[in-house]
Amino acid sequence: MRAANILQLGIKELYSLARDSRLLILIVYSFSVAIYIGATAMPETLNKAPIAIHDEDRSPLSARIVGAFYRPHFITPALVSQAGMDSGMDAGLFTFALNIPPEFQRDLLAGRGPTIQLNVDATRMSQAFVGSGYIQAIISDEVSEFAQRYRGSPAPRVDLTLRARFNPSLTQTWFGAVMQVINNVTMLSLVLTGAALIRERERGTIEHLLVMPVTPLEIMTSKVWPMGLVVLAACAFSLLFIVQGLLAMPIEGSLALFFAGAAVHLFATTSLGIFMATVARSMPQFGLLLMLVLIPLNMLSGGATPRESMPEFVQTVMLVAPTTHFVALAQAVLYRGAGLEVVWPQLISLAVIGAAFFGVALGRLRNTIGQMA
Repeated sequence: MRAANILQLGIKELYSLARDSRLLILIVYSFSVAIYIGATAMPETLNKAPIAIHDEDRSPLSARIVGAFYRPHFITPALVSQAGMDSGMDAGLFTFALNIPPEFQRDLLAGRGPTIQLNVDATRMSQAFVGSGYIQAIISDEVSEFAQRYRGSPAPRVDLTLRARFNPSLTQTWFGAVMQVINNVTMLSLVLTGAALIRERERGTIEHLLVMPVTPLEIMTSKVWPMGLVVLAACAFSLLFIVQGLLAMPIEGSLALFFAGAAVHLFATTSLGIFMATVARSMPQFGLLLMLVLIPLNMLSGGATPRESMPEFVQTVMLVAPTTHFVALAQAVLYRGAGLEVVWPQLISLAVIGAAFFGVALGRLRNTIGQMA
């Protein structure tokens, strides 16, 4: 294997990528707009939910309830009539519609146990389930304080001192931003390396490589390093300017250590992309195969849900996936400021998995080139 061949072929891949405007747009979008959207649109967070209130009581208590709904969880409540509430729900203008009945305050003070009707547009699932609990807690607090004639709560028998580490303000965007970066690193590394090999086959330039004095190992290495370098550079841009800059998320650990782990992870995922490209015969087939591989890698790696909550069989199987170890490394370094003495097992696991994927992909590429020759 000659380094000059690998270097020249890798530069050729960079030129080919620079001429592909669609892939360039995908790279820019994945590490800029997609990161911001993924961080600020967390489904479990209630943010600016539209609510309408039909107040038939017009009492001080109902006014307190109306005033208890404010940003950022809810937008300013729209005071509507019964017909306006129904039409707004039908048109999808409101996620929640609250109906305060007449004589509500008088019945409460008389101990009659009045009820308030809450209509929920359950087609907006991300807001419906979380928002219902928010609304119930808000109304219960306001009614309790009004009935007791003062704001406050009885002293608990046991006092719980809460100390939130690594994310003291419990900001959801911090978690979403890093997980989106990790997912896009995996996705782009698979797409770029797979597309590079399939593009050679579809354009007929793979035959040019067959008549050149290059080996399959040189061909595969020349596709792995440039695509990994592009994804690594895009990841660095995203962390520095989108995550740290635009989203104002502090990075606790060493970026150099994270990028070292990302480079080893890219060695594994780019090798996997080459293997998938040798299995697929066209870009549409590669796209379908990508969905079958990418979705389990992202969902079962521990980024979306903790691995401890998964069945033990799934946890064991996912140990052979590079994303499992990369997610653990990234969270430890970026969130908790871990050093090499903590994440070295993940680095070794990524290196072993990457070497295995590289060997399998190289064998498959040799067979494919041999059949074409």
